[in-house]
Amino acid sequence: MIFKVFYQENADEVPVREKTKTLYIEAESERDVRRKLEDRPINIEYIQPLEGAHLEYEKKSRTFKYWRFHHEAVS
Repeated sequence: MIFKVFYQENADEVPVREKTKTLYIEAESERDVRRKLEDRPINIEYIQPLEGAHLEYEKKSRTFKYWRFHHEAVS
């Protein structure tokens, strides 16, 4: 399954909506997403599962790239 992760780049700062970034990651569950990203110094705000029409809509975005298990970007 593909998840959309909303995050702040600096885990030590208070989240500010204008600084929120997103990434897409392939994982089995929200817990698996957190495990795969635990080595990164980011502040995860929200993890959203994507499927069906919502996933297809996100795939049309110019910035859609997702991370697989080996942490390699895939278009």
